[in-house]
Amino acid sequence: MQNSALQWFPGHMKKAQRLIEENLSLVDLVIELLDARIPLSSQNPMLREILGDKPRIVVLNKADLASNVDAWLKKFRAENLQAVAVDSIKGSGIKKLIALAKSLAESKTHKLVKHGGKPRAARAMIVGIPNVGKSSLINRLAGMNHVKIENRPGVTRAKQWIKIADGLDLLDTPGILYPKFDDADVALKLSWTYAISDEIHDLEPTVCKLLKTLAEKFPAGLIERYKIEISTDGHELLNQIGLKRGCIKKGGVLDTDKALKMILSEFRAGKLGKVNLD
Repeated sequence: MQNSALQWFPGHMKKAQRLIEENLSLVDLVIELLDARIPLSSQNPMLREILGDKPRIVVLNKADLASNVDAWLKKFRAENLQAVAVDSIKGSGIKKLIALAKSLAESKTHKLVKHGGKPRAARAMIVGIPNVGKSSLINRLAGMNHVKIENRPGVTRAKQWIKIADGLDLLDTPGILYPKFDDADVALKLSWTYAISDEIHDLEPTVCKLLKTLAEKFPAGLIERYKIEISTDGHELLNQIGLKRGCIKKGGVLDTDKALKMILSEFRAGKLGKVNLD
């Protein structure tokens, strides 16, 4: 499949969309999880329509892998959105997120008690595109492994309520992508960060475009990691890196498939430096 036509909307994602719509009335607020490396491209425009005026917190996850995080937080806050950056693996930003969630839910929970209802925890729904780190965030919030983490796009298929000890209940939902990407660059960024499965497109042009982008915008990471001469030709960079790292078949021929997978893996793990691709 050509990158310019990347489309991915499995049947269970349509079901996930319905799940969000059906359960929105059960929660006090929505936590929209974004990838801090692609804070615009990882937004789902469908969600804005679905959520309406429901209180929302924008969470920039994987902030440890991203540059210019503070500038993006400032941008979202200028749009009258609550916004916080987190690293769900190491735990930075988690306390601030919990405090924000409780604060946004406070008016509704107090209103329930005022009208004779029993006090209850704040209720939040976590939404986001595949592989943005929802399971990791929930596990960090809960303090234990409540959710099985699968590093494959779109594996959480049912809603789950997770009790948080300090007064916050979370409704997890499957990750959903929008049915059509009008912008080919957005599709590329989603594929680079693994929101789109590697199995549905040709990796070579995808990775070559990634290398070209990194060489133009963030060359220091490539130089430090691979000790190569920087070029803006993605195929040349692919060859240099593959040969440097021993991705070679019999006869001294580049093992392209091995090199492509290695580069993607190292980029996704943050080994090529902090980036912001939007």
